[in-house]
Amino acid sequence: MKPAVVLLHSSMSSKAQWADLMSQLEDGFRCIAVDLLGYGASPFPADVDAGYVHTLAHEVDAVNAAIASRLEPGEAFHLIGHSFGGASALHMARRMPGRVLSLTLFEPVAFHLLPAQHPARAEIVGVVERINACGPQQDRDATRIFIDYWNRAGAFDAAPPAAQDKMAGMIAKVRLDFQALLGEAATLDDLSALTMPSLVMSGAHSPASTRLLAEALAAALPDAIALQTRGGHMAPITHGAVVNPAIVNFLADAEVTAD
Repeated sequence: MKPAVVLLHSSMSSKAQWADLMSQLEDGFRCIAVDLLGYGASPFPADVDAGYVHTLAHEVDAVNAAIASRLEPGEAFHLIGHSFGGASALHMARRMPGRVLSLTLFEPVAFHLLPAQHPARAEIVGVVERINACGPQQDRDATRIFIDYWNRAGAFDAAPPAAQDKMAGMIAKVRLDFQALLGEAATLDDLSALTMPSLVMSGAHSPASTRLLAEALAAALPDAIALQTRGGHMAPITHGAVVNPAIVNFLADAEVTAD
């Protein structure tokens, strides 16, 4: 049986973002792409009310439920995550390190790993504060802040109106994503148990926050390779021709190591 690969997407995306990579992996791997809560075909988190606190544990519980029927009991798998999916992948790997054969991360937004005074964490906290300052009737303004930060100034306004509406419809989940990210208790020291081969990727034109975080992650993981590619934070989508072959090669090498 082919080894399994679990793929977790970024915020405001879906498992469809991995279609090209999955087509390149399908000869050697069983690819299991999952829609994170509130995205694609996955339902919005249940029981959200004034007292609800979203966590990465909620996300990983849902991922485990989604993949259970496609894995043998206790089966090990390779794990890939981008952005929020990368932070979820890190939580998942810490929960079950013995089952994760390799870990591939493209700019996981796991800013909770950094000290509060770290400039990368301070920068993203500022973004979150600006988003949360937008009231319930200002979802488009909040979405503009989010999209322009990860892409470029003016990116949201340059999108077609239908795309703007679709993105604004997901900003409520983005707020929960940030709540989960910044509420996680793990630190860089907690990554020492993740001894599986790891690839930590970043984009040359990404915000400084995620590039600095990727550097810190690569240094903290015991068996990590750091790789910077063309493009920015969304390079797995915008620069798949560069990102995907790097992942394919890393997984091939990880399989050799596992054997």
